[in-house]
Amino acid sequence: MTPRKIEPSVILPLAVYSTQRAERRTRMSDLKKNRRLEVGPFATFYFECYETMLHQVQEMLFIEKGGDAQLPDELAAYNPLIPQGAELVATVMFEIDDPVRRARALGMLGGIEHKAFIRVGDEKIHGVAEGDQERSREDGKASSVQFMRFPFTAAQIAAFKSGKGDIVVGFEHPNYAHMAVMQPAVRQALAQDFA
Repeated sequence: MTPRKIEPSVILPLAVYSTQRAERRTRMSDLKKNRRLEVGPFATFYFECYETMLHQVQEMLFIEKGGDAQLPDELAAYNPLIPQGAELVATVMFEIDDPVRRARALGMLGGIEHKAFIRVGDEKIHGVAEGDQERSREDGKASSVQFMRFPFTAAQIAAFKSGKGDIVVGFEHPNYAHMAVMQPAVRQALAQDFA
């Protein structure tokens, strides 16, 4: 069974991780290929799991070199993004290279963190924004990075795992009403996130 929480005991010491980093990054790139879905012109859903979050913690420790003192903060930040067996969890990024265009687009997307959904058959699972901080400012500008969880019922999980019908991921935002059909390889990978 996939772990649902990163324990300090599984974190590799910096010296060990340094020797394995290139290989681990290659493996993570391969894993993430089937855990992403582009929706519309500039939103990408990156579906998280235990492995992606463990990699993120190891990378943060490697980059910032904060050691044991840094570890509790990283675990507090990334453990909540590990699916707990009846949900999918996504980091949603609005990726626009041009800063002027990005500011204009994000300025029209306030509240989008409450407008994401995954449709399984005829049922919509609405995204629940992480409550760690407000993801849209009072002036209506959305953050370029959003964290969302999608809680499924047992019947919705069974339908997702069945492979029948389309799974659609999208937004019901007036300024970004885009949807995308989940590819079979992505669906198969994400089915592993359910208990």
